[in-house]
Amino acid sequence: MLTLFTIAEQCLLACEPDVKCQRTNSASAAWLAGELSIHSDSEPTPIGEPGRPDKPELVLPKDLRQRKTGNKQGHAALIHSIAHIEFNAINLAWDAVYRFRDMPEQFYADWINVAREEAYHFGLLRDHLRTLGYDYGDFPAHNGLWEMAQQTAHDGMVRMALVPRVLEARGLDVTPAMIKRLKQQGDHRAVEILDIILADEIGHVEVGTRWFRYFCQQRDLDPEKIFAELIEKYMKGAVRGPFHYAAREQAGFTASEMSMLEKL
Repeated sequence: MLTLFTIAEQCLLACEPDVKCQRTNSASAAWLAGELSIHSDSEPTPIGEPGRPDKPELVLPKDLRQRKTGNKQGHAALIHSIAHIEFNAINLAWDAVYRFRDMPEQFYADWINVAREEAYHFGLLRDHLRTLGYDYGDFPAHNGLWEMAQQTAHDGMVRMALVPRVLEARGLDVTPAMIKRLKQQGDHRAVEILDIILADEIGHVEVGTRWFRYFCQQRDLDPEKIFAELIEKYMKGAVRGPFHYAAREQAGFTASEMSMLEKL
């Protein structure tokens, strides 16, 4: 029987977006059919760069040009930036599967499902981007999500705290404003896609919350205290608001966690 970790690595290393999405869907189907084992004597390789196409060009966040979304190019650049986040999220989900061994079966089931939904989101956005006359790779992008994956590769608890619950949770906060802007611009298809993504991403952040608390429970740690300490250690206490309280509550954030984030 093939191991899940071998398949996860194949998905992670695929460079072409269509191949990565196809492998993701095939892997999800194989998992649901009971064809993949989570028993392996091998260790994950040290984290490096995931498979990605030659474009988009990756630049520092400060070097990304701010485009006005009122014109065609700026509008497409916004859709491209969201597509890039979703492409990165496929890699992040597969890396969680591949890297963190000896976890309960549900951990792998959750992150395989996240990978499948992220691939679906990416496909929707790429298809829409093409209707606007552009394609994935036509605009530069930054690598912040994967850089945090590298910083948290040593510990599943740290990964669950900072990638889903900080970086990806930011998407819950900013998506409603993007939906409003796209409605004003008459891009109804983009609004439909972002409605799908927002609903699914609440579930993805909740997965991160649940497994962060699992790690804390296994180590007899206070999750709220540890969450605050990790934000201070890895992000120098810097988080951005305002926050989408209802979405974050659905994703498992407590009132005291939200109070802490507001103070930061």
